[in-house]
Parts: sequence; structure tokens; C-alpha cells
Amino acid sequence: MGHHERVNFEIRPPDLAPPAAEYAHAVLSRGAERLLHTSGIVPTRLDGTVPDTLEDQVAQVWHNIAAIVRSADLVLTDLVSITTYVVVGEPLGPVMAGRDAALQGHRVASTLLTVPALAQPSWKLEIAAVAAR
Repeated sequence: MGHHERVNFEIRPPDLAPPAAEYAHAVLSRGAERLLHTSGIVPTRLDGTVPDTLEDQVAQVWHNIAAIVRSADLVLTDLVSITTYVVVGEPLGPVMAGRDAALQGHRVASTLLTVPALAQPSWKLEIAAVAAR
């Protein structure tokens, strides 16, 4: 399969209501040569610090995801699925807006959960991702 041939296809059943936001119900990967699974990616900067605001943490998580994806010789449009964990009480709007900004119209299968806490008290969210090409 050529380097840029499409392997990921959004699944849109005609007998299913559309997704509630800018994501896909499902993505099918056919003939993928690379399959990347991340852990939950957290908002820690290279120097070990964590931004204070939710918006800055969202931007940092997406920066970190982009770095991992690049290191695997993939691009963000190769993402097929994300699972986002947000601490209860944090607003979800900025998390969804950050996803949409990072993905620039690329739709992935997306699950968003609120959780009581994450492994470090300073983290407000983490995102696990799957990419295929």
C-alpha cells in the first residue's frame, strides 16, 4: 500500500443518528501498515511543569499527542480514536474545542468521560489515542 493511500474510513450508518459533536461514531482502518496506541497523554511540559488553566492543559495534551504521533512517522489526520478523561467539575466545552482545534475538521471516534481524579492532582485531563496509516 502506498505511503499516502487512504486506510481510515468514517463509518456513518444511515439508520443511526449523527454524532453529538465533531467526531465519528466509528472509524474503520483497512490495510494499515502502522498502528499506534498511546497511554493516557497528560498535560506535563518537557520541563515537568503542568499549566494551571484547563485551556492551557488541553493545548499541552494536544502538543504532546502531536509529538508522539510525529515520532511514530504519522500525522494527526492518522488519528482514528481518542478517549478523553476530564476531572469532574471541569467544563467540557474547552476540552471539546481543543480537540476540534487540534484536529482541524478531521473526525475521529471519540469518547469523553468525567472521572473523580487522575493520577496527579494537578492534571485536569488526559487523552489516550489510536492512530493508523
